[in-house]
Amino acid sequence: MKSIRIGTLVGGGNADKIIPQLIPHGFESFALTFWQSTRGADLYELAKRVREAVEGRDIVISAIGVFGNPLTGAGDNADTLASWERLIDAAEAFGTNLVNGFTGRMPGSIDQSLPRFAEVFGELAKRAEARGVRLAFENCDMGGTWGSGEWNIAHNPTAWELMFNAVPSDSIGLQWEPCHQMVSLIDPIPQLRKWVSTGKIFNVHGKDATIAWDVVREHGIHGPREFVWHRTPGFGDSNWTDIISILRQGGYAGSIDIEGWHDPVYKGELEMTGQVHALNYLKRCRGGDFVPNPAE
Repeated sequence: MKSIRIGTLVGGGNADKIIPQLIPHGFESFALTFWQSTRGADLYELAKRVREAVEGRDIVISAIGVFGNPLTGAGDNADTLASWERLIDAAEAFGTNLVNGFTGRMPGSIDQSLPRFAEVFGELAKRAEARGVRLAFENCDMGGTWGSGEWNIAHNPTAWELMFNAVPSDSIGLQWEPCHQMVSLIDPIPQLRKWVSTGKIFNVHGKDATIAWDVVREHGIHGPREFVWHRTPGFGDSNWTDIISILRQGGYAGSIDIEGWHDPVYKGELEMTGQVHALNYLKRCRGGDFVPNPAE
């Protein structure tokens, strides 16, 4: 049943302290994340401590990532590109072959960001290929549109086509989740069915959304009323049984790592209550415990 593992995201800075506390809940994978920079982190020492924490258990480190803007290198993003390079080099030490984050973007439209994307990730793809590492881009818009934004161009399927044409490498793909598509009122199911068949979905974030269609119909999406909320799986609109079935039919054998800390209800002291509910819910959607067939 663990051909698709169910795990969660943890902050890279204190992952070695947090992971041992989460293991008893039954998480099967952990993805480590850094915000904008890995500067000051001894990645190889961290990798050693993290691997010691999971040693002897059927648990994997599914990915390591940095989330910033590597294309501009401006302000707090000055170290983001170098952090991508460090993580690519250190991935093997963590026991993973996947590094993830935002693509970044330049001022102006997604089209205007593509030349710089091709320049930066063309080189990073070569670095990754030489080390047997893959690069995955989260599909979060971070408040951006096609015309403008400060973080990421990988939030729209048309952009994905342009990105993969600009850097035609088997080592780059997507870190996909339904939530970010639903926020844009995109139905994630037909999109998933199409893109899993391309082999470009390298990792899945376990995050859902609730769309208030009554608000959309009455007030639209540009009024003062909220019309969509990020949700922990099990509390949103997505049918994760369908999602996992489509992933399996498409040959996906990675992990679904829960991205918490967004749910408007299961937050604060209820954060881990929500995450463990999501963990058990996703395991049920996966089919529950393995049951062997009768012997002939």
